[in-house]
Parts: sequence; structure tokens; C-alpha cells
Amino acid sequence: MTDPRRHSVKTVTLTGFIQIPDADLEAVTEELINHKLLTRQESGCLKFEVTQCNNDPHRFDVYEVFCGQSAFEAHQRRVKASHWGKITANASRHYTVTPPLQTGE
Repeated sequence: MTDPRRHSVKTVTLTGFIQIPDADLEAVTEELINHKLLTRQESGCLKFEVTQCNNDPHRFDVYEVFCGQSAFEAHQRRVKASHWGKITANASRHYTVTPPLQTGE
């Protein structure tokens, strides 16, 4: 049987949520499909989900998995320079990032 930890050694996982202010909610909701499409096409993206919360439409839950630190960092750079990055500049971000394990752990 394959040890599931072997697959996580190189991956970087981000979990959490963003909270969108009223003034930006419509633009974020409209851009979400494009943002997911562009991110899922990135080299190294293994999983990418952003879902609007049913109980709080200003909250978007985020789950990302990238194949390594460099792929994760490339994603962060692309997003920062993208339309999504601009329209979510005022969002509050609440993330936990699990970096790759170091050799020997």
C-alpha cells in the first residue's frame, strides 16, 4: 500500500477563507469562475476550490494544493498581478499554509 505521506512531502496546501467587503462582492462573484479556470490551468496546481458560503455570501472558502513550493509561489505571483488580485485587494484573508516537509522529517 502506498504511504499517503509520500504524496504530501512536496505539496503545499492552503486552507481558509477570504471575507469580501460589500463594495467588491459583485465583482468578485462575477470573476470567480475565471479565477478558478486560470488557476486550475497553472502548472503544478493539483487542487483548487473556492466556494461562496451559503450562510455568509461575503465569505469564500478556499482550498488549494500545489505540487511544491515553487508552483505555489508562482501561483501567488500570478494572482497578485491578476484581475482577481485587484478586485480582492480589500478582502481580509484567513489562511493556513502547510509547506512541504523537509528531508528527514
